[in-house]
Amino acid sequence: MSRKTEKQPKPKIKIGKLEKREARAGYFFVAPWIIGTILFLLIPLGQSFYYMWFNIRITPKGYAFNYIGAQNFSQIWLENPEFPQQLVTYIWQTLLEVPIIVVFALMIAMMLNGKIKCRALFRLIFFLPVIIVSGPVMNMLVSEGAAAIPAMNIQSIISAFDRVLPTSIAQSVGEMFANMIMILWYSGVQILIFLSALQKVDPALYEAAKIDGGSSWECFWKITLPTMKPMLLLNAVYTVIFLSGNEQNTLITMIESAMFSGTVEKGYGYASAMAWMYAVVITLIAALFFLLLGSKKDVYDRKAKKFKQEQKKEERMRRRVRRRGERHAKKVARHSRRYTTYDGSGDY
Repeated sequence: MSRKTEKQPKPKIKIGKLEKREARAGYFFVAPWIIGTILFLLIPLGQSFYYMWFNIRITPKGYAFNYIGAQNFSQIWLENPEFPQQLVTYIWQTLLEVPIIVVFALMIAMMLNGKIKCRALFRLIFFLPVIIVSGPVMNMLVSEGAAAIPAMNIQSIISAFDRVLPTSIAQSVGEMFANMIMILWYSGVQILIFLSALQKVDPALYEAAKIDGGSSWECFWKITLPTMKPMLLLNAVYTVIFLSGNEQNTLITMIESAMFSGTVEKGYGYASAMAWMYAVVITLIAALFFLLLGSKKDVYDRKAKKFKQEQKKEERMRRRVRRRGERHAKKVARHSRRYTTYDGSGDY
């Protein structure tokens, strides 16, 4: 009969003074971000969620809140057909532009990671639009037509796609071609992220693949792309958020105009309802890219997980058989003691 081993309590580890000081330093450096998130994100987010259920008017005595429930949403969908149309256009444009920006950024990052002359200068050239082309500069360039390719006939492209695709999708494709240069200008941060990830790939992997006879194309699909998969997801989500809050976005302009509108129907509550609908659409698009590019375990990881599960199953089966054998031995011992008599000679 085996005795059960008693579980001893785990010893408590006392945190030293150095670890406490490092923890306080970490909290000190994180504190500005936490304070900024609370003041400039969580509080305005809660206020906008509260405002969207009211019709808010500015009076000489202050803000006048009139609870109207979900009437702001019904008014948007029934009386403002432009917003749903722009929302559908934004969805198609985002689904088309995000892969183009991410793929272009990956291609440029791979070229800039190679051994070329004036590599630092080329990196600066591709990242410079992120610093310069923003805000009023971007509006000025777009108004001057610098964001489009002059030799491209956009109407012919739209009419060609309109024959095989719905009109809304054809218009989205046409606008994407019309703003092709501006779309590629948005890839500076993505190039930087891909470049930093490429520099962390172990060169020994490529050397081993080339020794085994692997080509550059096979190295890309077997080594580079699986290594860059988390960065693909990061850049895709970043691009979705960037395009959603871009100053060239028509929906942002509509929400701002509705917020500062002087009409009775619109105002802060109406604009808050539009903003929350827009935020839900952005979240769904980001979730779609997460499902497509999320970290999925490859074949070897699945086989390793399956092997571990089989080992655990076999271990449970061995414990079950051992417990069954111990119960059977106890039962035989009790049965033998019951039918055995002592004859006085010292033998049973």
